[in-house]
Amino acid sequence: MLLEIAQTFLATCRDVFPVLALIVGFQYIILRQPIPRLPQMAVGFVCVLIGLTLFLVGLEKALFPLGKIMAKQLSAPEFVFGKEVVPDNPGWRAYTWVYVFGALIGFATTIAEPALIAVAHKAHQVSGGTISQWGLRLVVALGVAMGIALGTFRIITGTPLFLYIAAGYLVVVVQTIFAPKAIIPLAYDSGGVTTSTVTVPLVAALGLGLSATIPGRNPALDGFGLIAFASLFPIITVMGYAQVTRWWGGIYGKFTRER
Repeated sequence: MLLEIAQTFLATCRDVFPVLALIVGFQYIILRQPIPRLPQMAVGFVCVLIGLTLFLVGLEKALFPLGKIMAKQLSAPEFVFGKEVVPDNPGWRAYTWVYVFGALIGFATTIAEPALIAVAHKAHQVSGGTISQWGLRLVVALGVAMGIALGTFRIITGTPLFLYIAAGYLVVVVQTIFAPKAIIPLAYDSGGVTTSTVTVPLVAALGLGLSATIPGRNPALDGFGLIAFASLFPIITVMGYAQVTRWWGGIYGKFTRER
């Protein structure tokens, strides 16, 4: 275990070194300025290396196996059909618990996503408190839940990925035309921050485990794509929430004026 941690640490140093070289080179060669608070920066950089190392080891030892195990157990024939043999043409309705688990795991991991917490905090500050931190996080998490549930449905049915993505972005384009202009950039950023440290490992493992268990599915072809759903649907839900809020505010304001 210690040897594996050491190997991961060396690999992390190798991967992070170009970033460090770029920053240091730009600071001294282009800006020609010393790095401010160099000892503190050095300590912080070492902490980043240690944190990344432990995170990568944790992914390999816990999160990836957990996602695969849950996917295999939920889609196993003895759990779904009560026997070890999959019946002919079982239908997508037989895998209800897979959709439920996908939605719940997408919602839970997104709520805990550090990148989303940071974006929600900044959006709350910039908007002067108009945008609620928890409101934004819940709406984004709901979008990820919908996306993961639909993504698992795609894996089980074996339908082409491009149909879902094309239809989803068509909805996004239409929403972009009619949504409040102030919310559009935040909605697009909200879709991006969902694919980060907590969500991606579990979602990727879920897709690979599910495609390896469902008969007739190929992990290389069907196992990937869930992350695309996790990025797409939060854009729809955030802009949809803004549209519904504006519509409801207009109705409520009109009712108040009439009274």
